[in-house]
Amino acid sequence: MTPQQDVDLAPFNTLALPGRAARYLAITAPGQLAATELAGSRRFVLGGGSNLVLTGDFDGLVLHMALQGKRLVKEDSEAYYIEAGAGESWPDFVQWTLRQGWPGLENLSLIPGTVGAAPIQNIGAYGLEVSERFHSLSAWDFKNRVLIDLDREACRFAYRDSLFKQQGWHLNGQLAIVSVVFRLPKAWTPILRYADLAQEFAARQSAAPTPLAIAAAVVAVRRRKLPDPAQTPNAGSFFHNPVVDAAGADALASRHPTLPRYLQPDGRYKLAAGWLIEQAGWKGKKLGPVGMYEKQALVLVNHGGATGTDVKRTMAAVQSDVKAAFAVELTPEPIFL
Repeated sequence: MTPQQDVDLAPFNTLALPGRAARYLAITAPGQLAATELAGSRRFVLGGGSNLVLTGDFDGLVLHMALQGKRLVKEDSEAYYIEAGAGESWPDFVQWTLRQGWPGLENLSLIPGTVGAAPIQNIGAYGLEVSERFHSLSAWDFKNRVLIDLDREACRFAYRDSLFKQQGWHLNGQLAIVSVVFRLPKAWTPILRYADLAQEFAARQSAAPTPLAIAAAVVAVRRRKLPDPAQTPNAGSFFHNPVVDAAGADALASRHPTLPRYLQPDGRYKLAAGWLIEQAGWKGKKLGPVGMYEKQALVLVNHGGATGTDVKRTMAAVQSDVKAAFAVELTPEPIFL
């Protein structure tokens, strides 16, 4: 229960950026969160570090959520309810649910990070967001010193957003997610509407879209397009896909006929940030040790020896060039600490 002092955080973020924590504690049991010595500390709750930009040293306490465990909580006529500890690897958890015969998360295969971080970011890929399979979560409230439960409505999910980001709870350490329950419907329907995924699936000549086959296709597409953080440090997709009103989308499309745009339920359009960045000349381009990946312009990579300052400088340059070319603002996805 005694935190380590002056701990190197470079191994705990997938961009491999330098930074040290004044104190560090791996959380392997929920009871650790109730410890008196944690109550008044400045805290940061760390998951897999796959959506994090370290900008320097952190003078508080880093709580590294390493809570394990996964189980079927219950099932009814419509769905399976699966619980997992916040520290479980997200890719491993998805594969485990599929092996158990509980489909529904296959489109989210191979997204780096932990189960506990998934609802914070409302992770999504290939036509599915985790909020669509979310049931509830348990979290430790440091201020009130109590374990609370939040359902889907309480989490206020939006595109790559949730109550946790809206309230800044991921930065001020007010809450620490302990476990998450997912609702996986028994009436399974394949989601293959994204072109890359549909093409990969068709190329595999599968007779029917099974959950495992779709998962394999998703993994193949991601491995082909995205760098392995162990080989090329990165934080995955670095910018949100911007959402603009219909008039703005029409104006852009008239000038750029190949612009990918996707109609949203509210009548606005989501634009492909990767396409905008590539058209602005940043695919494969570097600024010092940081650049945008040569196979996918949406991914910012550390070519070696980068700092948080280097990342912010490259980010600002990309944002400036995209705004100059398209009058569109790009917003970063990662958390900056």
